[in-house]
Amino acid sequence: MSAPQRPRLVVIHGVNLDLLGERPAEHYGTVTLAQLESLIATEAAGLGWDCICLQTNHEGQFVEYLHEHRGADALLVNPGAWTHYSYAIRDALELVRCPAAEVHLSDIASREEWRRHSVISAVVTFTISGKGTTGYVEAVRRLVEMIGQ
Repeated sequence: MSAPQRPRLVVIHGVNLDLLGERPAEHYGTVTLAQLESLIATEAAGLGWDCICLQTNHEGQFVEYLHEHRGADALLVNPGAWTHYSYAIRDALELVRCPAAEVHLSDIASREEWRRHSVISAVVTFTISGKGTTGYVEAVRRLVEMIGQ
């Protein structure tokens, strides 16, 4: 008899997040993408979940990832700059059949005017912004708690 399948969290990072650690520290901190993904995966594993982390600098690939993983147990997304204008990503998120968290390292509401609006916030389950890496840990815990209910 096989072991029961663990729930799966899929994390999708967007444009320029592959360069975390090189981007302005005042907005993004000094964490690298590899370190951030390790933190997320460790948190998820500690809660009994598997975690897949993906990153792309191509909007169409981001949409493909959403299509491919729309049946995951939970999604955590940070589309980067696409957050502010990609209706293609918004439309793809509408097709997701699981709770989805939007997370940003920086506080987008206190950044440049063009960064203050998220076109995806209306189609995700919740948004966390401006808490750095702690926001990712909080999002994982909230998603796991939601699924457990």
